[in-house]
Amino acid sequence: MAALLALAYAVGVVIRFNIVHVEDHAATLTLNDPFAWAMRVGQFLLAIAYSVSVAYYLKLLAEFVLKSVPFPVSHHAIVANVLVSLIIVALTLLTYSGELKRIEHAAHATVAVKLGIIAGLLTGLAVWWASHAAASLDLPPAKVSLTSIPLLLGLLITVQGFETSRYLGESYDQATRVRTMRYAQLLSSAIYLAFLGLLTPFLQQATHAEGVAGILDIMALVAPIMGVFVLVGAVFSQLSAAIADSIGSGGLIIEVSRRKLGVRTAFLVANALTISVVWLTDPFEVIALSSRAFALFYAVQAGLAVWVSRRTRAGSALLQSGFALVGLICIVAALVGAPAGG
Repeated sequence: MAALLALAYAVGVVIRFNIVHVEDHAATLTLNDPFAWAMRVGQFLLAIAYSVSVAYYLKLLAEFVLKSVPFPVSHHAIVANVLVSLIIVALTLLTYSGELKRIEHAAHATVAVKLGIIAGLLTGLAVWWASHAAASLDLPPAKVSLTSIPLLLGLLITVQGFETSRYLGESYDQATRVRTMRYAQLLSSAIYLAFLGLLTPFLQQATHAEGVAGILDIMALVAPIMGVFVLVGAVFSQLSAAIADSIGSGGLIIEVSRRKLGVRTAFLVANALTISVVWLTDPFEVIALSSRAFALFYAVQAGLAVWVSRRTRAGSALLQSGFALVGLICIVAALVGAPAGG
């Protein structure tokens, strides 16, 4: 996880560089400048990545919801896909009623609740540590090899989200977006590492957890109420993230089409892709697919960073080499990122 977070932070450095230098350079470009076309390719890839990530978020939501409902295993996948499809259709219909913005604001309001739940989970795990300090740890053997690298790269989606700041220029200035993205990445990294560190005593039980919602079983070992908090937090988290990425995908498709597509048409295109991904992948496969989609976008952003740095002399040769290395790693992630389920 530390390696994954380091890669994400390196990509964040690229995006933050682009917020300042690519945006400033873009203001001087003509419509058919090759650099302007490269920027539009990046936007198009991000629109696709967001559509795929909506499938990822909603598949996770369905897994968490169905985990708490007794249901025949043989029908689990179909029921989950039907549930996700209904949610996507509902989001699409909301674009026709004009209510999507209202739901977006409600989704944003859940952030404080989610952070509170995360703090509660970390506190619960820390209390368990303190009360079982003398207990010996029964840990599973570490499995680290070259085959771990594709798995690591296939989990890139789990630390995605910071790139949104790149396209909020109409609402926030460059300095604010750069600063808040850096803080968000550092805070989320601390949460990830603290959670996994505190989860160490339960790693043996975690090897027997089933599915992507297996964390519910693990947290119930700490305290039964913890499973409820995880379920509530997961449902709100995945739904709000799906709404945000659905809006982001539709908005980017509108921009790429140079506003030839309306809001409704853009959302229809984005959500049609999402439904296709839902029915063609399982929960583990969609994680890897989402990671690959974002890796492609990050690779393009790294290429743009090198390009604008050479054009404007905004960065040193060493910085350009760093951007190129990040881009190369992202290309590898797009090619070989593997599903966590094997």
